Amino acid sequence: MKLKKGFDIKLVGEAAESIAKNIDTPTTFAIKPEDFPGMIRPKAVVKVGEKVKAGDPILIDGKLEEVKYTSPVSGEIVEIQRGERRKLLAVVVKADAQVEYKEFPVKPIDQVSKEEAQAILLESGVWPQLVRRPYAIVANPSDTPRALFVSAFDSHPLAPNYEFTLKGQESFIQAGIDVLKKFAPKVYLGLSGSKSSALFDGLAGVEKNKFSGPHPAGNVGVQIHHTAPVTSANDVVWTISPEGLAQVGKLFKEGKYDAKRIIAVAGPKVDKPEYVETYAGVNLETISAAKIKGDNVRVVSGNVLTGYAVGKNGFLGYYSNMVTALEEGNKARFFLSDGWLAPITSRLSFHKAFGLLGSTSKKYALDTNTNGQDRPFAVTGSFEKVVPMDIYPMYLLKAILAYDYENMEALGIYEVAEEDLALCEFIDVSKHDIQKIVRQGLDTMRLD
Repeated sequence: MKLKKGFDIKLVGEAAESIAKNIDTPTTFAIKPEDFPGMIRPKAVVKVGEKVKAGDPILIDGKLEEVKYTSPVSGEIVEIQRGERRKLLAVVVKADAQVEYKEFPVKPIDQVSKEEAQAILLESGVWPQLVRRPYAIVANPSDTPRALFVSAFDSHPLAPNYEFTLKGQESFIQAGIDVLKKFAPKVYLGLSGSKSSALFDGLAGVEKNKFSGPHPAGNVGVQIHHTAPVTSANDVVWTISPEGLAQVGKLFKEGKYDAKRIIAVAGPKVDKPEYVETYAGVNLETISAAKIKGDNVRVVSGNVLTGYAVGKNGFLGYYSNMVTALEEGNKARFFLSDGWLAPITSRLSFHKAFGLLGSTSKKYALDTNTNGQDRPFAVTGSFEKVVPMDIYPMYLLKAILAYDYENMEALGIYEVAEEDLALCEFIDVSKHDIQKIVRQGLDTMRLD
């Protein structure tokens, strides 16, 4: 499937395929409720000073208590962070020097029943890797999905290469597929149409579809749309990342919740961009000290389109497979010499706002400046050029803001998640927080 709509943001600072060796071992890790859209009443189930193993529950959703959110490492609970009105922000674990794992039963996957598999996934903390569409929230154990979708490539800016980060884990990925086929009768695997994959091409029990084109060709939502689209609120499918598949497979083959992951540390403000081997929820202090140059820097958990700022001492998000560092765009620009009227070649513009001097093929060292302030929506027709789905993004966003339930349904609210319209936010001349609007619409339809 050749997708023509979209836009590739080419940044300097792509991670070299090597593992960093000069980084001190991080000591603290955290699970944060904000990483899980749809979590309504998060509750800590541990106390400060309590000892835990990797795979021990430390957090639950008060509305869906059977889903456990477990510690990525073994160690001691050193902090339960709370915000206004005692809102739970994070549960922080100080890691042991050697990780100890809670043990889960192991037996041949073909001898594991669906009920047994579900119980192990829920108890171990691996279940949150399963994301439900529509709504893009953690899957409900009571749902019966018609299919499972996996995107085997990531087209976000500076995204890590799965062929490197998951090399040698083919057997775990296959085991993950075998387990999850007990829940979903069909598994769709989205492959890159531009190159072959030693990691994914040999997988069995899946329907393989190839996608080529600019970002967001690698988004699982786009692949669902072009393969077997979601048609209503009750048309449930699940998605999972390749890292999640490997984690499921390792759980059933080795009997442990292994939150280890290889993440890319990339971006214009990274000194020698490369990969780092760590665990989910890692505190970024030691990584920042070794890799990030300068003080006027925004450190992002995730990629520049869908990630969020955490600071040099923040924690990596549960679903994040990379850390990106950009210069803060907090410097004033005079419009004649460094602004929209100047002949500039150093900044990327989808709209060619800086004349014909810029290029969409070169790599840029962009900063976080939005180059403008919030204003009413300007109907330019540009959103439709970067969303390779049969929807009208501008009208959908307006329906969300107007709480127009009927038109939200008609315009495709059940097909999208925040990441599917993230490019609209990047090119929006009106500077709206479009991903926040999309989440508002999804929560409105889910809760009302």
